[in-house]
Amino acid sequence: MSNEADIRHRFWTELSQSPFLMVGLRGSPDHSMPMTAQLDPGANHCFWFYTTRENRLARGGPAMAQFAGKGHFLFACIDGTLVEETDPAVIDRYWTHDVASWYPGGRQDPHLTMLRFDLGRAEIWRADMSLGGMFRQMFGGDVREEMRSKHVEVTL
Repeated sequence: MSNEADIRHRFWTELSQSPFLMVGLRGSPDHSMPMTAQLDPGANHCFWFYTTRENRLARGGPAMAQFAGKGHFLFACIDGTLVEETDPAVIDRYWTHDVASWYPGGRQDPHLTMLRFDLGRAEIWRADMSLGGMFRQMFGGDVREEMRSKHVEVTL
């Protein structure tokens, strides 16, 4: 498996284990906000977020998402576009009790909307070092070369 393929695989694995991202609209003065991604293992070109029509992300458009893996061994910055998801089958597919707890009107809540994040380019960094790299770091050695091979820019 190539380095790029390995890092891409690790990204999707880690995102599925902790699907929390900071998301913001590009060009907006508003801060990014935490969102929980709904993931489909077969759809590695997008993920979805439930939100309200009043949410500052609901207008959609060019967006940026930042991800930090659960163990802090993988980080990503993802460029994409937020668009309203209108397919009722997709909206129903990810509906759970956890999601329902955020929407008092349930699945038919008039304020509920789902956004699809169509993925573009991403920059992904693995931060896990080999045993040799950890020893080099402990004793002031140079770890830059090892870490350079754990960084890619990819189209998702």
